[in-house]
Amino acid sequence: MIIGIGTDVIEIERISGLMSEKFIKRILHPEEIKVLETFSHEARQVSFVAGRFAVKEAYAKAYGTGIGQQFRFNDICCLNNAAGQPYIEDAKYKVHVSIAHSHTVATAFVIIEEK
Repeated sequence: MIIGIGTDVIEIERISGLMSEKFIKRILHPEEIKVLETFSHEARQVSFVAGRFAVKEAYAKAYGTGIGQQFRFNDICCLNNAAGQPYIEDAKYKVHVSIAHSHTVATAFVIIEEK
């Protein structure tokens, strides 16, 4: 049974203007920061952060709470499996994640369902 769905779109340029160590630590989970540090190109780093920002907003919308009520951005960890598919581990629910990027936007779609 589906618990909720969520989607989000963010302009990559908006994230580019916010990039700082403080912002990254507020948005990314420590495991996501490790992934971010593997990217040498600034554009790829900004794209990664924008995608994760969108995923977390979409996840919170699917959860029905929004960011700040039940969890913070950096409480949510979205990684990629060996095939490159993004995922969020959730002890209670099964979570389906999709992220897409263009040159100007990042978008994410999340479905949460019972395990």
